[in-house]
Amino acid sequence: MIFYTDAGGMRPAMLDMAQRLADAGYVVLLPDLFYRYGPYGPFVPAEVFVGDFRAILGPLMATTGNDKAAEDSDAFLAYLRSRDDVAGGEFGAVGFCMGGGMALAAAGTYPDRFAAVASFHGGNLATDAPESPHRLAPKLEAEVYIGAAENDGSYPPDMAERFEQALDQAGVRYDTATYRAAHGWMMPDFPVYDHDEAERGWVAMLALFDRTLRGN
Repeated sequence: MIFYTDAGGMRPAMLDMAQRLADAGYVVLLPDLFYRYGPYGPFVPAEVFVGDFRAILGPLMATTGNDKAAEDSDAFLAYLRSRDDVAGGEFGAVGFCMGGGMALAAAGTYPDRFAAVASFHGGNLATDAPESPHRLAPKLEAEVYIGAAENDGSYPPDMAERFEQALDQAGVRYDTATYRAAHGWMMPDFPVYDHDEAERGWVAMLALFDRTLRGN
């Protein structure tokens, strides 16, 4: 399993979430997506969001993107396959916020290696940008789950429709759900964290991975 973080990068909450996946029986790789930037943080989201979070996180985000994360994923997969505690030939990916598009991009770039990919409050999944995840829909072989937030400016209804149309046209197996929560609700250290809706997300996530990865 590869865990693609949000724009807050590496911090205790990410380790806790990755550990929860590991406790469910998966070998989980939690890469630092901002390694090109150099040392940073760890950031405390409640403090970052009080000020100009774009000024704080923007320079880190500028060092990566869907295309770079997908390129990096080749090394991530090679590492996981080198371990003797990894069983089966297919992998799962999950991403949050910024990481949602990265997880989808990785699965579309290496379609024969991913059986399942989940995105929670992922943004900009269907834009005019050349690296927009929806452009990789024809290559996806993984089953896809999209968990969206209510009133999310980074994933408005028209974008969701565009993304789902791309999946439909490509014949991708997928499911979507809109959660009664704000963008970022899955992250336990975010001010908008919603415990009940987050638990609903975890149930959906683990059901997807258990169905597609167990025994593969």
